[in-house]
Amino acid sequence: MPYASLEPAVMGWLQPAPRSTQAEIRRIAILLYEGFSLLGAGIVAEVFHVANELAVLKARNDWNYDVRFLSVEGGNVACSSSVRVWTDGLDARHYGGFDALFVAGGKGADNAAGDERIVEWLRRVHSKTTVVKSIAEGRKVLDAAGIGHAAESQIRIGHSMMNAVREEQASEAGDRYESMKGALLMIKRDLGVDVARGVAERLMPGSASKLVPLLGDSGTASAGDKIRAAARWLQDNCERPISVVDAAQVAAMSERNFLRRFKIEMGITPSDYLLQARLAVTCTLLTDSELPVDKIARRSGMGNGDRLAKIFRKRLLISPTEYRMQSRRDAGV
Repeated sequence: MPYASLEPAVMGWLQPAPRSTQAEIRRIAILLYEGFSLLGAGIVAEVFHVANELAVLKARNDWNYDVRFLSVEGGNVACSSSVRVWTDGLDARHYGGFDALFVAGGKGADNAAGDERIVEWLRRVHSKTTVVKSIAEGRKVLDAAGIGHAAESQIRIGHSMMNAVREEQASEAGDRYESMKGALLMIKRDLGVDVARGVAERLMPGSASKLVPLLGDSGTASAGDKIRAAARWLQDNCERPISVVDAAQVAAMSERNFLRRFKIEMGITPSDYLLQARLAVTCTLLTDSELPVDKIARRSGMGNGDRLAKIFRKRLLISPTEYRMQSRRDAGV
């Protein structure tokens, strides 16, 4: 039997949670200029850094944030307190846009707003960037590019748009929570409100209660949070004799609503998600243990050996025993 196609066939079915077992990358850019405020820009960068750490600790590996500092010419850029930060230049690599672009605030904002290189670059990339937000005085730079609050007040998700929290006016620019809001809203959407709360508490102990209204959270989980929690429950309990009905109860939703919301949120039906989780467990046991196929089927929630064999042939085009032999051969065992 030919084995050349084994790896491609298996790869599609050994990722029980495509959005949680292997993180997708969110590209985050923070635009700096001479005389920017290090405090505001630094907090935004640290928010995403801490989110990456907490996502790993909480097994929320849906997304990973790649943060880059940018400036007109690249190299070292001095902030308003003369501390220098290394940046990448505004070159063609970035014309494809970002998942989020933050424009730093600071005393140098007026000069930056008059720099045509910055203005033209912003005009070029903002239409291809999902979220564009200013940090305090950075609004002046966006205004100069004709972007302003119109771009800040919306977040695009796929082909749809959703309203996001509008930035405070200039009189509130000194609020120490100001520069965190846009970043935390994005983290809440990607990883859930509990991770966003954790980030806020890590960076500013005692701040979560003040940030709850800004995050639009009243203490109850959103539908997306409930679906992600149910997905984690399915994965954690896939070896037990559970069903989609059980997962709907975990999400506190009707079965019909749960099925619809799960497909929208995860891009896959709950039953297929559960099957993929069980397949992943099965493949691990086949490779790493000497257990017979029938016992592996029972341990992975697949029922019995006959059912497992049918699923393997349908999904992977190979029997469990053949998979065991091939995986060990590939591993040099």
